[in-house]
Amino acid sequence: MSSTTAPPTAPVRPAPPETSGGLHPRLAGQPAVIVASVPAAPTRLPVPAWQLAALLGLLGWAYWPMLVVFFDKWANDPQYSHGFLVPFFSAYLLWQAWKAGPLTPRPRPLVGLGLLALTLGMRAVAGSILFHQLDAAALLLSLLAVAVAAGGLPLLRRVAPAVLFLAFMVPLPFELERNVGQPLKDAATVSSTFLLQTLGQPAVQDGNVILIDEVRLGVVDACSGLKMLVTFAAFSIGAVLLMRRTPFERFMVVLGIVPVAIVANVLRITATGLAYTQTANKETLDFLHDLFGWLMMPAGLALLGAEVWALRRLVETE
Repeated sequence: MSSTTAPPTAPVRPAPPETSGGLHPRLAGQPAVIVASVPAAPTRLPVPAWQLAALLGLLGWAYWPMLVVFFDKWANDPQYSHGFLVPFFSAYLLWQAWKAGPLTPRPRPLVGLGLLALTLGMRAVAGSILFHQLDAAALLLSLLAVAVAAGGLPLLRRVAPAVLFLAFMVPLPFELERNVGQPLKDAATVSSTFLLQTLGQPAVQDGNVILIDEVRLGVVDACSGLKMLVTFAAFSIGAVLLMRRTPFERFMVVLGIVPVAIVANVLRITATGLAYTQTANKETLDFLHDLFGWLMMPAGLALLGAEVWALRRLVETE
């Protein structure tokens, strides 16, 4: 009987470690361990939900007269018609903050009570001089005080953007409207006159009136661009809060609020001036005047989009 010898087998070498996503070299040969991801526990506040809801309802009842005044302003003044949308956007920001991840609350009830006591003083002063804007500031501070009392600084950081955005639903004081509106009218008149001259029209400025042959185009308070400025500022700040870009890009968007609002208003006044040189039909002019007013916001948003597009190509992120 003959016997055969099997050829020697080559020694088995361990596979080289992977450069990414594989095991560490020291773990080669060890049994694989499968780690299951555990979802993060939802954030739970130490304050019961019904107590927090009751406190917010009490604040709503206390500030109801002021909110009624603001509601009338939103409904009857086109300059602040965006006020209806502000609470909904703030609620969306609050929802996004709640979904941001787990939170470790650190309640500071004494600090919250101190801030609420401060709001009582602010309300007393606001009621004595009928200053609704100060009363609105007290409301925002009251909401921040509730956040501090319920969750401390961690919760305050989460909800502060949503609460502070509510400031855009507050109408500007009359003195501020007058002091801001007049410079805006002057800038709009000068710029529109220059643009009309550039387009070949014999436009001449006379105070806040633009003369084009027999046409007298008055830049009144409603044409100052303050409405566009306030509304566009709310949209721009909302975009900044949602943007996932560098702080420089966000700062540039905020810095461009006033120039973009002025440019949109100048385009409106210029288009209206050109329309007055082409027709004398009152119905047509009224229609075009309103149409150009409605097109101001789309024009401003288009300029905002162009600004963000340019910043994305000019700013490099690591």
